[in-house]
Amino acid sequence: MGQSLEEKTAALIAKNPEFKALVEEHRLLDEKLKELDRKVYLLPDEEVERKRLQKLKLARKDKIAQILSA
Repeated sequence: MGQSLEEKTAALIAKNPEFKALVEEHRLLDEKLKELDRKVYLLPDEEVERKRLQKLKLARKDKIAQILSA
C-alpha cells in the first residue's frame, strides 16, 4: 500500500526545503488568524488583515495539496 498522508507529508518536510517552508508559513498564518479570531470585535484594518491572511493561508494550503498529489 501507499504511504499515509502524514507519512508523505513528513517525508516531504524532511527532504524538500520549499515544502517545509510552505507548511511552516501555513502554520504561522493559522496562528495569526487564531489571534484575530479571539477578539470580540475587529477594527476595519484588522478585518482587512484577517481576509488577507485567510487568502495567503489558502494559497499555501493549495500549494501543499498540489505537491502532495504529485
